[in-house]
Amino acid sequence: MNLVDVVNQDHLNPEAANIPSFITGDTVAVHCQIKEGEKSRIQIFQGVVIAIKEKGNLSGHFRVRKTSSGIGVERVFPFHSPNVKQVDIIQRGKSRRSKLYYLRDRSGKSARIAIDYERKN
Repeated sequence: MNLVDVVNQDHLNPEAANIPSFITGDTVAVHCQIKEGEKSRIQIFQGVVIAIKEKGNLSGHFRVRKTSSGIGVERVFPFHSPNVKQVDIIQRGKSRRSKLYYLRDRSGKSARIAIDYERKN
């Protein structure tokens, strides 16, 4: 093992193993820790996963998009971030693409993802 691998092992988040398996198109609720001054709280960000990059790697992340008051909001969550406390899968979606960036241009009914009833939880 080289020095880069040793440093990466030190920064791995042990809670990353508890993140369930999901794919693009799934609706997830991400519990992330927000620090405001000295206080910290848990905020839930619920939306559709539109991209996943390098799931098992230290630099891997997933991108979640939601619409809030008619405005699209996207957040990137690293898998090994200490601020990501929990990920809940709300709904399994059917997706034939690995990146769903086309949802950025759509709104309303055309931005919906079909539910995948055949996939197990």
